[in-house]
Amino acid sequence: MVGAEKRGGRGRGPVRDRLAAALLAVSVLAGVAGCTGGGTADNKPSPAASPAGPPPRTERQLTAAALSDGERAGAYTVSTYPLGGPLDTDYTAAPAVCQPLVSLAPGVSGFRPAAEVGRRAEDPRETLGVTVDVRLRSYAGQGAARVMKALTTAARACTGGFTEDRLSLVRATYLAVETVKAPHLGDDSVAYRFTIRDVRGEKSGESGKSGKSKKKLYEYLTVVRSGSTTLSFRAEVTGTKDIGTKDAGAVPVDVIRAQWAKFDAS
Repeated sequence: MVGAEKRGGRGRGPVRDRLAAALLAVSVLAGVAGCTGGGTADNKPSPAASPAGPPPRTERQLTAAALSDGERAGAYTVSTYPLGGPLDTDYTAAPAVCQPLVSLAPGVSGFRPAAEVGRRAEDPRETLGVTVDVRLRSYAGQGAARVMKALTTAARACTGGFTEDRLSLVRATYLAVETVKAPHLGDDSVAYRFTIRDVRGEKSGESGKSGKSKKKLYEYLTVVRSGSTTLSFRAEVTGTKDIGTKDAGAVPVDVIRAQWAKFDAS
C-alpha cells in the first residue's frame, strides 16, 4: 500500500499515482471492466446476523458513515475515487504474511469484507503534500477482529521489510515496518510507519553504479476497529520527507477525527 511509485489513483501527483497512470492502460486491456470497485452492491442481500453479533454494515450504511465528496477535515478536502478506487488494491506482498500491510482487498487477501467504501483526502493548497486513503470496511462475524490480529502479526513478522508486487510490472521494497502510537479510538487501533526504497532513480538511470537508489520514501497506516467495522487511513507523501515519528503516526489527525466523528454518530 508505496515506495517507488505512489498508490494508484490517490491524488494529484503522489508517486504511486504516476505509476497508476502508466498502469491504467494495461489494466483496461487486462479487463478492468470486470472489477467491482470494492464493496457489496446495494442490490445484493445483506449478510445475516451471526452468533458473534449483529449483521455487518451494508455499503449504503458505510456510505452514510463516510466523509462525503467535498467535505472538509481541517485543511483537507475529501473526494471520491474515479473508477471505484485506486489500482493498488490489487498489489500483493512477499512474504504473504505481510499482505495486510499492503492491501486487504478480497482479491489479494484472505479477508472478504461484507461492504467497503473508499475516500481520499488532500490539502488543496499543497501540490506536493500528503494524500490520505480512507477506507471503511465491514465484516461478518469476527472478521474485523481477525483483520486487526493479522495486521499485528504482519508488523511483527515484517519489521525487516518485504517486497510489494504491483500488478507484476513493478516491485517496491519496504525497508522497514515500525509500530507507532495509535489513536485511542474504537475497540482497538494500530498504526505503522513504512520506509520504502525509492526506485524512481533506478528507472531513470540516476541511481549510480550500484543500480539501486539510496533515497527513501515514507508511508503511514492507521487502522481503527469499531465492532465489525474497520476504518483505515493510509497517508503518502509525494517527496522523500519523513513526517512521522515513533511517538505519533503521520496520518493527519484532522482526517482521522473527522471520519471517526461521522462514523461514530451514524
